[in-house]
Amino acid sequence: MDGILPLYKERGMTSSDCVFKVRRILHTKKVGHSGTLDPNVDGVLPICIGQATKVVDQLVHSGKIYTGEITIGLSTTTEDLDGEIVEEVKMTEPLSKETIETTLASFLGDSIQIPPMFSAVKVNGRRLYDYARAGETVERPQRSITISQFDLDGEITFDEATGHQKFRFVVGCSKGTYIRTLAVDFGRKLGLPAVMSDLTRLKSGGIQIGDCVTLAQLTEKMEANQLADVLIPLDHVFANVEQVVLDDDQWAKVLNGVFLTFENQTVDQLALTYQGHIKAIYQLDAGQAHVYRPFKMYLQNQGTH
Repeated sequence: MDGILPLYKERGMTSSDCVFKVRRILHTKKVGHSGTLDPNVDGVLPICIGQATKVVDQLVHSGKIYTGEITIGLSTTTEDLDGEIVEEVKMTEPLSKETIETTLASFLGDSIQIPPMFSAVKVNGRRLYDYARAGETVERPQRSITISQFDLDGEITFDEATGHQKFRFVVGCSKGTYIRTLAVDFGRKLGLPAVMSDLTRLKSGGIQIGDCVTLAQLTEKMEANQLADVLIPLDHVFANVEQVVLDDDQWAKVLNGVFLTFENQTVDQLALTYQGHIKAIYQLDAGQAHVYRPFKMYLQNQGTH
């Protein structure tokens, strides 16, 4: 059983909870997720099964798309609504649509982000949220992020009673981007407290939310012996990599990790297939034209049978 499960993670569960439940449903231990989602966030959570656990890194590094909501007028310890309020202001008038759109556009491109204290980033072997819960402070590592899209999505609302303003957004971003922090930084640019008040992941690892199944649906498929209907072959991850079909002699060499020569190939990486499935990724060997060496091996990959 090898493949990627396009799981829809429901709210109230951790990503680790999902892995535990998938293991029980599929009766297999070789399960791992790519890209953590907070308990209060729902959406796409690719789960890797069997040989596909070897492509977790590739999935994690893929771009992601989210839809969510920013509330302007308050900030919290966790940068979302789960935390305690640390600052609150009553706006006398709402921000204009033009101001919101201009500020969103200012985030496009490459930038440096500091992850929130309530996050799973490790510093000196401890996760930041452990420091935060203990009331300790620690210098947080900066990380480079890329924002490819940050658009207003729908109507803007303003509550005159609370002086808070809300709007929904769609954001496309690189690995490691904290949307909670984007919300806080949005407010900071305008001199106002802000918080992420809702979030759903729409796309991750090339998987769209409309392609996902719930844990309940996965259970039904497993009981009906229809698991192949929902598992995505790990070959999906390498859809943009040049493929080469191996003959029996070449396959025997790959099994032994032998370098291979492909006279008509000059690309950096090749996906080597045998009997219809990707079995290895070979990398162009530096200094040797057309000679490729083993990079990633998926020798047991048998697809989603």
